[in-house]
Amino acid sequence: MEERLPELLAIAIVALVAISMGLLLVRLKQPPIVGYILAGVMLGPTVLGFVPQVASIPLMAELGVLLLLFVIGMEISLRAFILDLKPAVLTVLGQATGALIVMAVFGWALAWPIAQVLLLAFIITLSSTAVALKTLEDIGELRTDMGRLVVAVMIAQDIAIVPILILLKTTGGDHALDVVELVILLSAMIGLGILIAYLGKPGKLKFPFFKHLTGSVELVTLAGLTICFTSATFSGMLGLSPIYGAFVAGLYVGKTNLRSEAIRAMQPIQGVLMVMFFVAIGLLLDMSYISANLGLVTLFVLGVLIFKSLANVLILRSVGMSWMDAYQAGLIMGQIGEFSFVLAGIGIASQVLDQNGYKLAISVIVLSLLLSPLWMSAVRRVHRAAEAGVANLRNALAYAYAVERSELSRAHSALLTGAKLADRTVAQGRILS
Repeated sequence: MEERLPELLAIAIVALVAISMGLLLVRLKQPPIVGYILAGVMLGPTVLGFVPQVASIPLMAELGVLLLLFVIGMEISLRAFILDLKPAVLTVLGQATGALIVMAVFGWALAWPIAQVLLLAFIITLSSTAVALKTLEDIGELRTDMGRLVVAVMIAQDIAIVPILILLKTTGGDHALDVVELVILLSAMIGLGILIAYLGKPGKLKFPFFKHLTGSVELVTLAGLTICFTSATFSGMLGLSPIYGAFVAGLYVGKTNLRSEAIRAMQPIQGVLMVMFFVAIGLLLDMSYISANLGLVTLFVLGVLIFKSLANVLILRSVGMSWMDAYQAGLIMGQIGEFSFVLAGIGIASQVLDQNGYKLAISVIVLSLLLSPLWMSAVRRVHRAAEAGVANLRNALAYAYAVERSELSRAHSALLTGAKLADRTVAQGRILS
């Protein structure tokens, strides 16, 4: 055991830095996942170099993603989602269309292949479920009409990931989608739709051996892990993504009478693995690539954040939201989501992305999440204005940034005064001369 002490020490230091950064971000009223990513960036091979190799991380990260989709499947309220199905689907379609148009322009300018353009469009379409739910909870909007529609859009995006992942798994590089793979893909999508319609009906299913499992955290945890990994394995054997199987298993368990206990039992394990996932994301960030391509990365990060937020606002307004709610919800969904890392990883594994495309995608995703606190600050300011009784978005923005407007006005007045004094001094100097 003594020979393992250096490895144990390394794990302890990584955990210490991760929890410290997570606590710091919570103290700043920001999602802790941003802190976990920062911990990975700090410890990664291109900064401090404390973790020079990330080969041992992917398995833990993949398990974290499987369990995340499993838990999301359990937590999804399919009945509520079906009620908001039309605006949610229209919003996701609008987001994907806008992303495709933007990526097509970049793809034309940079001579990207069509497959890479499509994948990058999917990557920037997705929003962070963790950041969105945290922000809605912080501003007290999780159970409102706005909050429910945002959650429905997040669910629609999560569900849309499933066929995208299957498509990525079965295509890539020069490999074309054959008839068998196309049938499998269509069957999986149709099957998922039928399952959602069935599980969305009122009532609960009876979980096998429920009486023997309930009350025992260990048995409930083992039952959840067994169902998740068995379904994921079976899905992989059929040629589908294991993530598809984990998500379907979560939907099933979420419909049963074991749902509440299973969610409570699985969350600690899933939480630990997700921390590893976000730390691994930070470790993947290549600072040397960013410094060598600073202009391109900056353009993409700011372009994605600004364009995506504005597009979200317009799309949400078009599906019936007020300007005030559309502005808040649009910014809440303005960053890129955690599942985009999964898409990027599968993209490079299937040769849809090259190394430069992969590094660009990782850089943009990480930096968009790291900048998300600025967007969330804007949401909180406007929300406080709404709580103060300001109903108009323009007036709410003026109210939210009153201090900054005042400071800019003072600075402008000071500059004008200084300019006038300079003009007088110059004029007096000319007279004296």
